[in-house]
Amino acid sequence: MYSNSNKNSAHQHNHQHGSCCATTACSDQAKKVSEHLHNHEHGKACSHKHSHSHDTQETQAPELLASQRFSWVVNGMDCPSCARKIETAVSKIPEVKQAKVLFATEKLVVDADTDIRSAVIQAVNQAGFALRNSDSSQKAAKSSRWKEFAPIITLSLMMLISWGISHINPSFGRIAFIITTVIGLVPIVTKAWQLIRSGTPFAIETLMSVAAIGALFIDATAEAAMVLLLFMLGEMLEAYAAGRARRGVSALMALVPEEALLVKNGEKRTVPVSDLRPGDIIEIAPGGRLPTDAELLNSFASFDESALTGESVPVERMQGEKVPAGCLSVDRAVQMKVLSEQGNNAIDRILQLIEEAEERRAPIERFIDRFSRIYTPLIMLFSALVIIIPPTVFSQPWETWIYRGLTLLLIGCPCALVISTPAAITSALAAATRRGALIKGGAALEQLGLITTIAFDKTGTLTAGKPQVTDVQPAENISESQLLTLASAVESGSHHPLAKAILQYAESKKVNITEAEQRKALAGVGVEGQLDGKRILVSAPGKLPANTLSEHWKHKIVQLEDGGKTVVAVMHDEQFTGLIAMQDTLRQDAIDAIRLLKDQGIKSVMLTGDNPRAATAIAGQLGIDFRAGLMPEDKVKAVIALNKDHNTMMVGDGINDAPAMKASSIGVAMGSGTDVALETADAALTHNRLTGLSEIITLSRATHNNIRQNIAIALGLKGIFLITSLLGITGLWMAVLADSGATALVTANAVRLLRIKLK
Repeated sequence: MYSNSNKNSAHQHNHQHGSCCATTACSDQAKKVSEHLHNHEHGKACSHKHSHSHDTQETQAPELLASQRFSWVVNGMDCPSCARKIETAVSKIPEVKQAKVLFATEKLVVDADTDIRSAVIQAVNQAGFALRNSDSSQKAAKSSRWKEFAPIITLSLMMLISWGISHINPSFGRIAFIITTVIGLVPIVTKAWQLIRSGTPFAIETLMSVAAIGALFIDATAEAAMVLLLFMLGEMLEAYAAGRARRGVSALMALVPEEALLVKNGEKRTVPVSDLRPGDIIEIAPGGRLPTDAELLNSFASFDESALTGESVPVERMQGEKVPAGCLSVDRAVQMKVLSEQGNNAIDRILQLIEEAEERRAPIERFIDRFSRIYTPLIMLFSALVIIIPPTVFSQPWETWIYRGLTLLLIGCPCALVISTPAAITSALAAATRRGALIKGGAALEQLGLITTIAFDKTGTLTAGKPQVTDVQPAENISESQLLTLASAVESGSHHPLAKAILQYAESKKVNITEAEQRKALAGVGVEGQLDGKRILVSAPGKLPANTLSEHWKHKIVQLEDGGKTVVAVMHDEQFTGLIAMQDTLRQDAIDAIRLLKDQGIKSVMLTGDNPRAATAIAGQLGIDFRAGLMPEDKVKAVIALNKDHNTMMVGDGINDAPAMKASSIGVAMGSGTDVALETADAALTHNRLTGLSEIITLSRATHNNIRQNIAIALGLKGIFLITSLLGITGLWMAVLADSGATALVTANAVRLLRIKLK
């Protein structure tokens, strides 16, 4: 609104557009952020045709490339390489325009112009995986423990029996090991054949089948059986570790109950959540969770909103206030009015954001993915050369080098390498979400750890965004109430923090407020309107025409601004009528946030449209540099200049901060921010807590370290066993440990990020 306020350019006075009011209430932030993100995307997606009712919540990620979208939940995935196998199989269907597996939420999304559901299900089944509808009311069927562990228990018992027979009769023992190997190979060879037919010839199942069959041919029967047993054990550990990595996302999904108590015509009955529609009345018992976004009908109630904001203190809600899904009614039964459509509540939108995050992969993840695609074929070629060259060129025994070549073949599986980055990123994104921070993908997460400078907006970011009037100084022949009447007339109806401060002060003084006509914002200047045919202008003093202010008033302005106050001048019929001064206060956590960032070696600078003297007062309390009197385009230039020598983060909440966020290395929006700021930002602090910046930077740096450790484990173990296998020191079963063991270690290491302490 005003050039000496931080919200100048778009001027949230715009009454016709119903602009947003900055607020610091933590309880509103998660819901607000997720609503903004949803509304922005929903506007683009709603025009598309959907194939069936439960697809509507899938239109967020990735971008729709056809007239219809189909989605399923995938069962049986252990790692991102499994996701790639499914994508490859489905992409072979001619009618499919796009196939994408969202590993974090285990969803398959397929775009096509025709109904290809049966073909997709058949292709995925042929690849060895199972699909189920993504309807939230349908849950995965839980297999029994016996069915889950039967193959590995059976193979273990057969191994023990074979080992016992071999001690009694070596010949029968050899036959027993062959039978054990063949039985163990059946499901693996079947899966390998399915994957080869679906377009994935270099899967671990293929390598394992070749190695085990080859071992039988060179009479290494016991080792062939041991290789299969270790492989099954490794697969089971991988599945467990992958489940742990997705547990943060699963915890979010579990927040929404399956049933709700519907109140209709005075009667109460339990209905599936999928049956609820906006306008329905539901009752939530004490300790119950909201199944949907809803409006409180009782006079007041307390809700635990920690699932969305990370804040453990219950929030007091009043009648008419909105409460997001997943929140818990603390101490009383309450009646709520349903607000959100099925699949579009706050939890759903956060899950959609996590799904979208998989599209924004970190550069290192993209490199690893490209590398892994050529790694396995190269290892297979190398294994073939190891088998052929020594016997043919150097007259070495064929049996020895076939054995070593088969051992090398098992090292060719890239599972541990492929999962090293996404496992860490998935865990980190889930950890951030738990703490009330939404990070839009691996690329943003990686960039956070490289930040060396943070540029802060002032109003609503470093300060509370709720200024209060401190001084009213009318000109001669003008009373204080007359000055407030004129200012309030053009500010009436606005949600801008400075406008609200003037209106609240006028109301406290019992000033009669008459709304001006033709109110409009003047970008970078102020706001104007017409009252009784005369123009009223509320402006930054520096934007008034030359010679409007006398030296006396200029001196007054300097005095007020030296005290850290924001000053506006009021003009009536082109005549100066007085000054109104307001002062904002620092957010309670601003000093702590700057101190934590300084401890991390990060420099802070404040960019504000406020006057230099008011900026000096705020920056002095924080001990940081500042640039004052900036228009939105000036903020962009300042950020670009900082970016030349530093990796710069821009933190803001206003529409005028959005261009600077886009120009920075990474933009972070406060939870109280406007739609544009939240949509432009790469991350958002839903809890609206500045100390969260230090937390997500710590998390990013920890993720960097975790990824480096994972890559070192994956490549290090394979490198060691590559050398020892060539030298004949290690055999087939150790090669399996190098693969399955590395994958399990890498995933378990990534899971540690879920429990990392950020303070």
